[in-house]
Amino acid sequence: MARILDRVNSPADLRALTYEELEQLAREIREELVEIVKSIGGGGHLASNLGVVELTLALHRLYDSPRDKIIWDVSHQVYVHKMLTGRKDRMYTIRQYGGLSGFADRRESEHDIFGAGHAGTAISAAVGIATARDLKGEDFHVVAVVGDGAMTAGMSFEALNHAGDLGLDILVILNDNAMSISPNVGALSRNINKLRIDPHYRRAKQEIGNLVEHLPLGKTMWERAKRVKASVRDLLVPASFWEQFGFEYYGPVDGHDIRELEATLRAIKQVKGKPVLLHVLTEKGHGIPEAAADPVKSHSGTYWLKQTASGAPPPPTYSQVFGEAVAELMEQDERVVAITAAMLEGTGLAPVQKRFPRRVFDVGICEQHAVTFAAGLATQGLRPIAAIYSTFLQRGFDQVVHDVVVQGLPVIFAMDRAGFVGDDGKTHQGFIDTSYLRCLPGMVVSAPKDEAELRDLLYTAVLYEDGPFAVRYPRGTGPGAPTDRPMRRLEIGKAELLRDGSDVVLIGFGAPVSECLRAAQILEEFEIDAAVVNARFAKPLDEELILELASRTRGVVTAEENVRAGGFGSGVLELLADRRMAEKFLLSLTMPDAIVDHGPQKTFRKLYFLDAEGIAFRVREALGALRDEERQLPPMAIR
Repeated sequence: MARILDRVNSPADLRALTYEELEQLAREIREELVEIVKSIGGGGHLASNLGVVELTLALHRLYDSPRDKIIWDVSHQVYVHKMLTGRKDRMYTIRQYGGLSGFADRRESEHDIFGAGHAGTAISAAVGIATARDLKGEDFHVVAVVGDGAMTAGMSFEALNHAGDLGLDILVILNDNAMSISPNVGALSRNINKLRIDPHYRRAKQEIGNLVEHLPLGKTMWERAKRVKASVRDLLVPASFWEQFGFEYYGPVDGHDIRELEATLRAIKQVKGKPVLLHVLTEKGHGIPEAAADPVKSHSGTYWLKQTASGAPPPPTYSQVFGEAVAELMEQDERVVAITAAMLEGTGLAPVQKRFPRRVFDVGICEQHAVTFAAGLATQGLRPIAAIYSTFLQRGFDQVVHDVVVQGLPVIFAMDRAGFVGDDGKTHQGFIDTSYLRCLPGMVVSAPKDEAELRDLLYTAVLYEDGPFAVRYPRGTGPGAPTDRPMRRLEIGKAELLRDGSDVVLIGFGAPVSECLRAAQILEEFEIDAAVVNARFAKPLDEELILELASRTRGVVTAEENVRAGGFGSGVLELLADRRMAEKFLLSLTMPDAIVDHGPQKTFRKLYFLDAEGIAFRVREALGALRDEERQLPPMAIR
């Protein structure tokens, strides 16, 4: 039997469907979502998309996208939106190299009015779009769909405050599923979730609503009824909280009841002259029992369908090694505490919190607060480790400068997902942290060559008392170095000579170190003798070792997963220029001066000459050691 989904190619196709057909369509979409995520290797944001099926259907039936603007926060819940806006046939390419983005993307569709991969941006964007609409004398609706996790971001409240002050005609939908990735934390989350467990409010709302509907429609009686309804509501729920921002509050409504959703949205469309907040209750993973049973695991995949490989267990990821190291440090030193911004699982801290519940703090999606909170802890003699993805620490840069660096506080920044990040793509690439941290006075910037060295750097950071210390490390697994030996203290600013050589020196910072070692082996075949250095530190540099090797070789090659401007290679060039060694050739291999899209890390390392073959090729090219036939071919063809 033909599916209803096969007949839906645009939002307009939804408007002719009956409610029974819409319910069937919702089931078909959920089945398709599971198949899509399963087909791309079990990755992708599943649970959040399962939770917004009916809400997405209702929005696209009642609003005229792209004329009306629908903005999604964080935007990893846009799979259903993409399926309904002309991208259904390409969904099996989502998060794949060259395929659809896993987030909203302005370059991908006119229906994606605003792209995002970080939480808390949608309301600010909606305020800007609505203000531009009013300045230009245009007439369209602006809707921001914001998860309760994203609503904890400080930027969301700044935008609410501004929208209320301007009295803009916008709709903010609070998609309340009690989850971001980890369960939501904080007073706001607790207050919102009171609605889930208080049947008195739901019953009172229904009864007073029925009363209002049967009152005479005289203006005086109608206004009194509305005041009675509001007063009862405020006795039971914190609706007045939103009204203090100047918003008209509606809800909560069942986010899986498309009839109730549409009736409420139709009423809201008639509200003019002030912003509206609609509170929608949804279930993450709704409609798929396995996903709903564990929304944390199913946030990014069909975990219940993954096969357990036989044989040896897979090597631990850097995140897991980090978590285990933090637990060991906490056992050894009672001053050590850890902080995460709604990423307990992603950073490897979930098992650590179970062991040390009073010393692991999940502050919610509040990177700025996380950094300054860590600074406050440091003033009292504690050793805070702020575990924040590289891409998310960007959000707390001013706090890093003003609250940590200026005061010289010993805060440890553990930056997961540094460098190429994989299928999360452009908003999550950790491509600038070396640059924005290396420029800060007193900041130690480090990166391990492998899992064992990550442990050593964390141990070194805890013992370092003279200022902030940053450790960056990539997503996924490393070379497989053993992690069962005791952690050891490293000398700050001291690199490691892994292999001596006389022709050229390859200096790797972080993940590229192992590729530099393999590149040296390849270069041997071309009679090029390459030294290999594990830099460990981008700041301070091991000036003595770098200058000594540079003085007796033909040149220096640096390799890092960071952009060139201000990165590790820039630091080496500055050193050589200061010591009047600029005549030596310096080849800096980095991430490109471009926004890198989604795709496998291995693909991008190959594309940008950061794998062993690419490094070896670029060295041979710089030394004039290419064969004649190689000079006539584009570099990628040779590889």
